[in-house]
Amino acid sequence: MTKHRLIIVGGGNMGSALVGGLLAAGWPSKDIAVAERLAGRAAHLRGLFPGVTVSDGMLPADGVVIAVKPHDVADAVAAAGASRLLSIAAGVSLATLTAACGDGVAVVRGAPNTPAVVAKGAAAVAAGPYATEDDLVWAEEILGAVGTVVRVTEPQLDVVTALSGSGPAYLFLVAEALTDAGVLAGLPRGVTEQLVGQLLAGSAALFAESGRSPAALRAEVTSPAGVTASALRVLEERGIRSAFLDAVTAGTARSRELGAAAASGAH
Repeated sequence: MTKHRLIIVGGGNMGSALVGGLLAAGWPSKDIAVAERLAGRAAHLRGLFPGVTVSDGMLPADGVVIAVKPHDVADAVAAAGASRLLSIAAGVSLATLTAACGDGVAVVRGAPNTPAVVAKGAAAVAAGPYATEDDLVWAEEILGAVGTVVRVTEPQLDVVTALSGSGPAYLFLVAEALTDAGVLAGLPRGVTEQLVGQLLAGSAALFAESGRSPAALRAEVTSPAGVTASALRVLEERGIRSAFLDAVTAGTARSRELGAAAASGAH
């Protein structure tokens, strides 16, 4: 039986995004396999990625990515039998993964986000006790095919989850609010959505590519006693800054609670 370079266990949105990203990065399709139990989803993946092996069960591979729901992780890890494993399952700790794999298996835990679907993801990785520098580089190559990757300690992954993991929802809420505000002020909804979409995309690109701090970029737009200054005064008075601080703090705490619950359920 052919041994693949990588098998992705779970062909959902994130697993599919990783396949597409790796192919775009130059990986040959024959090097990649996907294990997907749902027949309809498997058929969709075969049509989407010709040449990629899609199976309803585990296949031999040099490395494994676990991209299933948390309650399916234990079974997936047990079936993997891998010497190198990257898990992107939310809330499943390195201790739980390592216990399921057994001693000596290089485990890396990753926390990607949904913009990975359009190759604009922001992910973080943390190394398990047997993972080496080479294993971290391997994990970064996989997640880097769909965006940016940073290294953190495992406790910091809960902050990453609340910040960049949940972050798209925060920004979509801001987009909703800005769209409603534009409509209320007199613009057609279609025009407003187009402007807001480009506003977010352009501002994000400016931030990412300029190398300047958010504070410096904000100040550049804000003329003394001008329109922007008047608008920002209202946002600060309504506590928008503290609201985001509290949101990320609450999200971090909830991520830790869910991780503890997942660990308890695994034992």
